[in-house]
This record gives sequence, C-alpha cells and structure tokens, in this order.
Amino acid sequence: MVMADAAGGYGWRETRSLAAHVLLGRWFMAFAAFLIMSAAGATYIFSLYSGDIKTNLGYDQTSLNLIGFFKDLGANVGILSGLINEVTPPWVVLSIGAAMNFFGYFMIWLAVTGRSARPRLWLMCLYICVGANSQSFANTGALVTTVNNFPESRGAVLGLLKGFVGLSGAILTQLYHAFYGDDSESLILLIAWLPAAISVVFLRTIRILPVVRQKNELKVLYNLLYVSLGLAGFLMAVIILQNQLRFSRIEYAGSAAVVLILLFLPIFIVVKEEVVLWKRESETVRNNDSSHQLKVVAETPPPPPPPQASELVPPLPPPQHTGACGCGNILRPPDRGEDYTILQALFSIDMLILFTATTFGVGGTLTAIDNLAQIGSSLGYPSRSTSTFVSLVSIWNYLGRVVSGFASEALLTKYKCPRPLLLTLVLLLSCVGHLLIAFGVPNGLYAASVVIGFCFGALWPLVFAIISEIFGLKYYSTLYNFGAAASPVGSYVLSVKVAGWLYDREAARQMAASGLARKDVKDFKCKGVECYKTAFLLITGATLFGCLVSLILVLRTRKFYRGDIYRKFREAAIDLTGKEDGRRAAGEEAEAEAAVAVMDGDDRKATAGAGEVTAAPVGAVRQGRGA
Repeated sequence: MVMADAAGGYGWRETRSLAAHVLLGRWFMAFAAFLIMSAAGATYIFSLYSGDIKTNLGYDQTSLNLIGFFKDLGANVGILSGLINEVTPPWVVLSIGAAMNFFGYFMIWLAVTGRSARPRLWLMCLYICVGANSQSFANTGALVTTVNNFPESRGAVLGLLKGFVGLSGAILTQLYHAFYGDDSESLILLIAWLPAAISVVFLRTIRILPVVRQKNELKVLYNLLYVSLGLAGFLMAVIILQNQLRFSRIEYAGSAAVVLILLFLPIFIVVKEEVVLWKRESETVRNNDSSHQLKVVAETPPPPPPPQASELVPPLPPPQHTGACGCGNILRPPDRGEDYTILQALFSIDMLILFTATTFGVGGTLTAIDNLAQIGSSLGYPSRSTSTFVSLVSIWNYLGRVVSGFASEALLTKYKCPRPLLLTLVLLLSCVGHLLIAFGVPNGLYAASVVIGFCFGALWPLVFAIISEIFGLKYYSTLYNFGAAASPVGSYVLSVKVAGWLYDREAARQMAASGLARKDVKDFKCKGVECYKTAFLLITGATLFGCLVSLILVLRTRKFYRGDIYRKFREAAIDLTGKEDGRRAAGEEAEAEAAVAVMDGDDRKATAGAGEVTAAPVGAVRQGRGA
C-alpha cells in the first residue's frame, strides 16, 4: 500500500522536491546575494544628492565634507556587523542592516524636504553614518556567507559580488529617474526603502550551507559574469546617451526596465544549474535503490577477537578551547591558511602589512573619487561633466572588481601567482591616475576617472581574498570588516588632512592675491592646476610606499601560494561529481541488512548495521540542502 501511495503521489512530490531544491540551493542563494549587493552602493552616488543637503539645510562646503567623511566612516567600519555575524545567523545581520538603512536615509529625507525640523550638523552626520553603515551589514550578511559557501572560487565570487556593488550606483540612478524623474530629493527616499526591502525579501535565503564540490562551478560563475558584463555595457551606453540627449520620463522608464531584465537574467542560469544537480542526485538515488537487494543472513558472524594490548590507542587529550579572541596564544598563530583567532590575525605581521598597503592605496583612490566635482571645477571642466566622471568611475569600478576577482583566481589556479603580487601591480597602476590629476593633462580627468575607478574596484576583491586565504574563514566576517576599515583611515588622512588642507591654502592664496577677504566670498573655490597638484603628488608618493609595503607581503607569502591552499576545502566538501556514490551505496546496503536483521530477531546484527548507517554519509547531498 505504501508503494502504491508513493507511485500515485510521485509527480507532485517530485515537483515539490525540485522547487525546494532550487529555493534552498547554493546557486539561488548566490543570486539573492547578487540582488542585495546591486542595491548596496548608495554611498557611491553621494554627489548626486549632496547638493540638496547643502542647499536645503544651508551648510557650507566644510560641513558637507564632514558629512561625506562620516558617510565613508559608516560604510567601511563594519567591525560591529562582523562580531554580530560571528554569533548569529546571517538573517539577523541583514535584518539589522535593513532597519539601519531605512532609519538613516529616511531621517535625511525628512530633513532635506522640510518635513522635520532642521537638524544639527552632528545629527546629520549620525544619520548618514547609520544609513551608510547598513552597507557593511549587507556585505557581511550576504557577501561573507557566499564566500563561505564557495570557498574554492572565492576570488571569482568576491569579484562578482563586489562588482554588483560597483554597479549599484548606476542601477539606482536609472531606477530613480524612472520612478521620480529629476527630483533628486526623492533619490534619498529611494535609497532608504529599496535596499531595505530587498534584504527583507531574502532574509531566509542567505544562510551558511555545507561546502559542496562541483566540477563546473567556475564555468557557471563565468556565465553569471557574462550577464553582468552585458548589464555594465548597457549602463555605459545609456549613460553616454543621457549625457548627450535629454531623456523623457518614458525613456527613463524604458531604460530602467531593460536594467531590471538584465539584473534578473541570472535566475535562468541559476535554475538551470539547480535542475541539473537535482536530476543527477535523483538518478543516483533511484539507481542505488534498484540495484541493491535485501540479503538475509542465516548465521550470526563470530564476534571479533579482543584487541591486543599493542592495538589499544590511548585517549586523546581534551582540546584546548581558546575562543574567538585566543588571548592565550596571540603571538603563536597557526600556519597560514589555518583558522586564526581574531586577535591572532589582528596582531600578525601579515595583517599589519596588508592594512598599511590598503590604507595608502584605497585612501588615495577614494580621495580622487570624493573630490571629482571640485577637481573638475578647478581644472575648468563644465559642471555637467561631473555626472560623466561619476558614471565612468562607477562602470570601471565594477570592471576592476570582476577582472581582479576572476583574473586572480585563474592566475592562482594555473600559475600559482600570489594575489599580493596583483595587489602591488594595481597600486602601481593607480599612480598613473593620480599623476594625470596632479599635472592637469588636458582632458586627462576622463582617463584618470577610468584608471582610478578600475583600481579602486580591483583592490577590494584582492584584499578580501587575501584575508580569507591567509587567516582562514572561521572568523572571516570580523576580519573582512577590519580590512575594510583601512578605507576611512586612508580617506581621512589623504583627503581631509592633505588634499582638503592644501586646497583651502591655495584658495586662500588666490583670494588674497585678488585683494579679497574670506568673509567677502560666499563660495570658497580654487582655480587652476595648483589646487590639487601638490596633494596628488603626495598621494602618488604614499601609493608608491604602499606598493613597497605590499611587496614585503609578496615575499612573505610566496611559499604559501605555491602550495595547494584549497586542499582542506576539497577534502571536507561533499562531492557532486559521483565520487560519493560508492560510500552512499555502502551505507544503503548496511541499512538494508540492519532491517532484515530486525525481522529475523538478530539484535546484534541490527545494531551493527545501524552503526554502519551512522558512519556512512547517506544522503549527504540531500542533507546539504537543509535550511
């Protein structure tokens, strides 16, 4: 009767099994992470709504720069989100991030539109810091979880996810024009509710899954890369057209519709891959069920001989638990690639070197990005060129992230090329963009935007992959956010204390030469190449220093990268290539023998069979799909 019921309901059960497999699979989880990341870059379009903050609230440029610094501080200091992620599931981190995102930007929107009383400057800094800090919660909840689920392709995964963050500014801009036209105040409202809504929708989708080995994993990631390249190419073409022509509301809606179609196109790749995996697993189970027959054992096997004294194994000593901090052995870290504790990683020489190189490298590129409008104005570019510079940075930021992620993965796999070496080369390339700004090359700011955008994007996947490879994945969420903290440190030193101070000094000199006093000038501006020349020459020198520091890490880790750094993940992973079939079949055979033994009343054989079932990884792949 049971078999008849099973046969009668097989079609519905099969459909339900397939749907559950897709929704609970690794690839659908990765797709959800892509969508979360594609709306997590509101900080990159600050220049589009900063004018409304300055004008409507009556702030001067110094106050606006201070708000911008707190925006960078909130976006990159994610130690809190990392610590929370260590002790809670990812949905808790995403929930907190969604609440912070909506609160911070919604309060800014209320203040800018006059729906609330004009806040003090410190309160506006707090609002934007809270709103921007939600980006670190999204990164920790979605990106860190995805890297844990794809440890052998972490470079490609990091490149894709950080690439979508780079594109998010251009994506949000297209959606804003489609929803609200040219009402830039409403852009603040859009970035308040949209990223929060996406995170809430996928709260239960983003989760840690058992590590699974899949031969075509990198091929699927390349297919996703091709779709994202198509999205980036379309955005680039649309941005160029929008700078040359004046789009109507309907035309903006049409371009936004195409963006959404391209954004959701990876779902077909994801579903196709999950269906293939589901069919393979179902066929394996059915073949094993049909090929194994129940065997009745008539006699009880003799009991095993007692172990000899020489065969007795002394009990292992109890493990020493040091906890996440590992206070007892901070200065005695494990080998590279093993799981460091948080304090072991933070006090290691490798982390100090990596943090220093990142501070000078990211700090210099972020200084250029945050000051694009002022740099263009000082060099005589028309004001409408600012949106072109921002768009170029956004697109090439994306390209830098995906190229560095996929290229570093390929070079590491085929040629054992260490990622710190690629980090050094990217830092060296960024010096070209800094020098183009320093010497005011005619039309050079367009090329500088491309170079600096590419290098800024390329740095992050390399830094985060290096952290995961050297210090392990056990406390990656905290260490990941510690690495990101290098960005505001470099930004404060190079942007506020170097570029900002030198700009104001040159502006004051020009004003004094024209016989004006500071109180007589409402708009404190500097004109000419000298405004940023000294600053970017110093930034170039700081970046070269970062290159030299990064070379030290190359020398220290060259032996580590020559080895098989992903070996332990392959050994611990569930294999979907068919190598588990033998062990699964053995487990099912032991289960059948145990069932027959129970029917014959042989308790000892039943117990032995049950023990074999416990030891065998029966249905390991199916268990890996659980929530």
